[in-house]
Amino acid sequence: MSRGKKISLGSVVIYIVLGFWALTTIYPIFWVIINSFKAKGEILSNSFALPTGAMFTLANYRTAFERLSIFSAYRNSMIISTSVAAIVIVLAGMASFGLVRYEFKLRKPLNSLVVAGMMFPVFSTIIPVYRMLSSAHMVNTESLALSLTSVILPQVAGNMSFAIVVLTGYVRSLPIELEESAYLEGCNPFQIFYKIVVPLAKPSFATVAIFSFLWSYNDLFTQMFLLRLPQHRAITRLLNELTSNAGTNFGLMAASVALVIIPILIVYIFLQKYIIKGMTAGAVKG
Repeated sequence: MSRGKKISLGSVVIYIVLGFWALTTIYPIFWVIINSFKAKGEILSNSFALPTGAMFTLANYRTAFERLSIFSAYRNSMIISTSVAAIVIVLAGMASFGLVRYEFKLRKPLNSLVVAGMMFPVFSTIIPVYRMLSSAHMVNTESLALSLTSVILPQVAGNMSFAIVVLTGYVRSLPIELEESAYLEGCNPFQIFYKIVVPLAKPSFATVAIFSFLWSYNDLFTQMFLLRLPQHRAITRLLNELTSNAGTNFGLMAASVALVIIPILIVYIFLQKYIIKGMTAGAVKG
């Protein structure tokens, strides 16, 4: 009986701690959103009050859409992030399948290089990356496609190591008998990968795609170097420009931040089960 009480008390403590942690995580987002509907003076004097009555205003959002190219920035961000996620899951998936299922001389060195690739941040590689892209005439060009590609390529490279590590652990856990049966039925390696491995490893692929999309969407450092023209800027680059130009216009800044985080919130709300399932499955099975 006492043991049951201890378990119940422990559960209550855990829920209290998790609830407090969730509150400290969610409240800053809530605070930014409610202040985005206030004028600058109201934010300074009543920053924690709800925007009700005369305090409520949409002027910040109207100013954001009038002064900023929100829709073109969203378009550029979606093109970059979606392309990065798609390319990463295809290349990392095939690389993981090859590293797990095939024996060759450079297998162990390649595995070591993949793990080592996670140790080098983008800050340490931006200079040679910029020089290569500049020599290929992909930087400071009027072409929107080339400018966005100049951001997509480094972001794909930066996400590959993490994606390969996650997918390798999951692919290794899959029963090889299914692939052997498909091979005996006449399937080639590409058919085995797309018809057997991809459907079985769907949670892990979803996890890699979601994280690659979010990391690409939130990336500002690469965009600061490679997206110079105003019409080519993505949403985080645009927010950085607003922070520099708007100064102390906290209402406009809050509205812009709210517009930036909307896609991230949507992704987390609707796809969080895939994130948790993919990460835990890979960890347990790998």
